[in-house]
Amino acid sequence: MSAIRTCQQLLDEFPYANVRHSNTKLPIQLGKENEKDIYNISAPFIHNGEQMLLARAELRKSEDSNVIFLKNKDNAWIPDEHYEPLQHLQDPFYCKIGGILVIGGVSAYEDPCSKGILTYHTVFYREVIPYRFQKFTQGPEHMKDIRLLELPNKKILVTTRPQGTVGGRGKIGYAIINTLDKLNPDSILSARILDDQFVKDEWGGTNELHLLKNGKIGVLSHIANFDDEGNRHYYSTCFLLDVESGLHSPMKIIAVRNNFQKGESKREDLSDVIFSGGLVREQNGTARLYCGVGDAEAHCISIIDPFKDWENY
Repeated sequence: MSAIRTCQQLLDEFPYANVRHSNTKLPIQLGKENEKDIYNISAPFIHNGEQMLLARAELRKSEDSNVIFLKNKDNAWIPDEHYEPLQHLQDPFYCKIGGILVIGGVSAYEDPCSKGILTYHTVFYREVIPYRFQKFTQGPEHMKDIRLLELPNKKILVTTRPQGTVGGRGKIGYAIINTLDKLNPDSILSARILDDQFVKDEWGGTNELHLLKNGKIGVLSHIANFDDEGNRHYYSTCFLLDVESGLHSPMKIIAVRNNFQKGESKREDLSDVIFSGGLVREQNGTARLYCGVGDAEAHCISIIDPFKDWENY
């Protein structure tokens, strides 16, 4: 049975599409002089004794962004001055491999073979001493949404998003590598592709990976499409992945733009975009979902834990 669902089918199956939460915008305080938008955040995590998160910071009319480090102080998020921003980097994510903090993001730059055309690849940094990060590898050209997860056997799950001949507008793949030293364009391009997730004109990718109690992987993801006017529509999704068998569940939507309070967007065509940053699972069966909204703001909502029922599969 095919796992393919279109955006519209997933919307029809989502029972909370008309539920709007209030006060979902994160309290981020950068100071009066800073006019940058903060969005496409990670989930919060504890590191070097602080609760912190990563965020994309850029001016409204620019695509040249930095990744900044925010810490929680008095229930607000402020810059952590221990860390230098990672320059010219978009859409940050993190994981811990062998106890080392690894940070990734998307580096966008002019294509050296096509003047005026932007291309991009994913760049990976690791902490070499407290508060200092060093680039150690990068992904293939024209690939975003690469994510890592250390498995119980210490091997590393890598999820990918090829485009073009293999992936169309964007499909999800996965590979297993033995160490971070094996993380390179060749190993990433060798990933097994999940071919039955997206119809031809739609696309998606991985945002965060969760190891569940049964050893399977809860994948926080997204699905997206264009409407007839060229507007983008991004929805927060998830699915279950069994890396041993290669089987996976169909995707399901867990949040849409309407679930968050009203706010601004970078452009009109991005007003229905949410980009899942991370999910914090709670003991009471709920979870906090952190998202970039409209490519301009950072929000968080509480939802039913989307992975709870899958832990018994």
